[in-house]
Amino acid sequence: MLLLLLGIIVLHVTVLVLLFVSTIVSQWLVNGEYAADLWQNCSSGNHFQCVASSSNEWLQSVQAMMILSVIFSVL
Repeated sequence: MLLLLLGIIVLHVTVLVLLFVSTIVSQWLVNGEYAADLWQNCSSGNHFQCVASSSNEWLQSVQAMMILSVIFSVL
């Protein structure tokens, strides 16, 4: 029983770490001179330029759910 509880705790800590990393880390998708993540899209043509991610409704809902999941997981 103690081993099962320890496994559950390790699994939850691992999930929390992965949640924080996936929310915070930038550049999920890197393709040559282009990098994109949840928050911004960057390109490095003549000069390095970053713009906010598109204003699609699904992207805004993903951003909101990621932030809410981090807040609720801390609580």
